[in-house]
Amino acid sequence: MPVLEIRDLFVTVETDAGTTPILNGLSLTIRTGETHAIMGPNGSGKSTLAYTIAGHPKYQVQSGTITLDGADVLAMTVDERARAGLFLAMQYPVEIPGVTVTNFLRTAKTAIDGEAPSIRTWTKDVKQSMKNLRMDPKFAQRNVNEGFSGGEKKRHEILQLELLHPSIAVLDETDSGLDVDALKIVSEGVNRAKEQTNLGVLLITHYTRILRYIHPDFVHVMVAGRIVEEGGPELAERLENEGYDRFLEPVVDPEPAVGADA
Repeated sequence: MPVLEIRDLFVTVETDAGTTPILNGLSLTIRTGETHAIMGPNGSGKSTLAYTIAGHPKYQVQSGTITLDGADVLAMTVDERARAGLFLAMQYPVEIPGVTVTNFLRTAKTAIDGEAPSIRTWTKDVKQSMKNLRMDPKFAQRNVNEGFSGGEKKRHEILQLELLHPSIAVLDETDSGLDVDALKIVSEGVNRAKEQTNLGVLLITHYTRILRYIHPDFVHVMVAGRIVEEGGPELAERLENEGYDRFLEPVVDPEPAVGADA
């Protein structure tokens, strides 16, 4: 049972203002078969966590560890992390001009498995997954995400998830920009992947609507780069009703200068 363990993680990013701390001692454990939802206000570090796990060079780990089944993830290159079983569904999937969806998927599968999949079986699997996600078969011959709508890009992310069989998937605001029908279809794809491979899921979201379809085992509240509260699905409902105000420091108005008008 692969386990993703994050321990006391501190991460910074370079901005115009200099080195800015984003994650401040974050710890989290995700096992295969579990679904974890991370919720929190804007700027709390949720996407930074996702990209740090995936190995984005923009984010610099200052201290702490990330391990997958005991192996040091931080010592791995981006492609080594993918081959080890980590998957990132991006909030804003990028376009890859000149590379068709078909070629992209088969190249990725070959790189992860170490050998090319059987053409007959692979073609059947791709067609079935696209059908399940209600993707037009013509998309297989289009360039990756080029001219895709937001919903089409998210379906393509989940198509990859279903076909590549990772052990741990990080879904960074997969629900953003989806209408009700697309949200349900994408969620069903995540659930299928979990049922088929005992996938572990780290789901980053602002809202509870996706949690009506992808049911979390654990909910974590992230504020200012650390986990400040943990619970079950009931915590997500509480956040929906109450928001994040109780986790945030109150804004104190400056005192008026002496002698100023009341």
